[in-house]
Formats: sequence, C-alpha cells, structure tokens
Amino acid sequence: MDIGDLLKALPEMNRTALCKQWQERFNKPAPDGVRKELLVRMLAYRVQEQAFGGLSARSRRRLDEMAAAISSDPKTAVESMARTNPGTQLIRSWQGKTHTVTVQEAGYQYDGRRYRSLSEIARHITGTQWSGPLFFGLKPRRTKKGPENAK
Repeated sequence: MDIGDLLKALPEMNRTALCKQWQERFNKPAPDGVRKELLVRMLAYRVQEQAFGGLSARSRRRLDEMAAAISSDPKTAVESMARTNPGTQLIRSWQGKTHTVTVQEAGYQYDGRRYRSLSEIARHITGTQWSGPLFFGLKPRRTKKGPENAK
C-alpha cells in the first residue's frame, strides 16, 4: 500500500488494525488508553516521518527549548516570532509600494543598504516607530483585552 492510500485508510481502521500498524511503525505495542483519533494522528505522522524524514535538528532543538520554558513556568510566553534563515526575503506592501528585505547572516539588506534590525527598516519606510517583526508579519499583532474580549 502506498503512503497516500495508507494515510487515507488509517481513520477507517479499527483499533486492532491500528495497534498492528503501531507495532510495525514503532517496534513496540501501542500505548494503552489512547483514543483512536490520537492513534490515527500519531501513526499518520510516523508514516510520513519514515517516508520523508523527520524534523530537522534545529526544529527539534527549538521544540525542546519551548518545552523546557513551559515546564519551568507554565504561564511563560513562548517566543512566537517566526525564525528566518539567511536568504529569506520579507515582502511588505506599504502605501502602494512593495518593499523587499533580504535576511542576512547578521542583519538585513534593504534598498541597497545594510541594517541591523527590522525595526530600523520599518522606521525608514514609515517614518514612525514600528516593531520591525510586527511590520513584516513575523510577529502577531496583540489585541487589547477589553470587556468585549475578556473571558
């Protein structure tokens, strides 16, 4: 069975068939007490991981950092800003003009000049104080909690 067919078939399998797949994929019995839906998701990930490769070492490190931060303080805010690799281009339209920034090893290139931070570039483009990561969409905009947003 090819990977696509197997992924489609997993949700239709009964628990016995899923446990058999688990044994084949993980070389150990499926954990007791795990809902069928979760077994399906975990198996689907494992099938794809074995076929196409798993997470990069960098991604695993980042997840470990996030898990450690949450373990030490469950209320901690995990850095949500997207990480960018050198060569990545950030594109932002502002007042009818498209602005392209290239991420470099140390800093950023914009309009033929090198800048230390995205905020410097955002300030240059807008003429006002901006968070560079926010301006270029790497960081989500925070919403103010008012009475209508409070839970």
